[in-house]
Amino acid sequence: MDKDLFEKGLAKRKATLGAAYVEKNLAAADDFTRPFQEAMTEWCWGFGWGDEALDPKTRSLMNLSMLGALGRLHEWETHCRGALNNGVTKDEIRAAVHVIAIYCGVPMGLECFRVARKVLEEAGEL
Repeated sequence: MDKDLFEKGLAKRKATLGAAYVEKNLAAADDFTRPFQEAMTEWCWGFGWGDEALDPKTRSLMNLSMLGALGRLHEWETHCRGALNNGVTKDEIRAAVHVIAIYCGVPMGLECFRVARKVLEEAGEL
């Protein structure tokens, strides 16, 4: 494990998903899941999100689009919250869902709207 990349990833992960959420996931990790948590923090968050070529807001919108395309709604919900933390607006989330519906199908767009509504209501945006 690259300790510097892990620490960079941990900071990016906490900034996007919230420190409480990340610390809860890391604390819940055991001998079985800890290596995965560490690898994802280092690789996804340190290497991927740590690359400054794209700002966090753009990365969030990309994640919403890709997760929507894959139908990974649990992760979509998590990253929808993170997108708000990264400055993505309600209108930008709506536009991302429009793209998902156009390229991935209306049923997936509807599912993403359902999840977005829940997240936006919880955040006081709706």
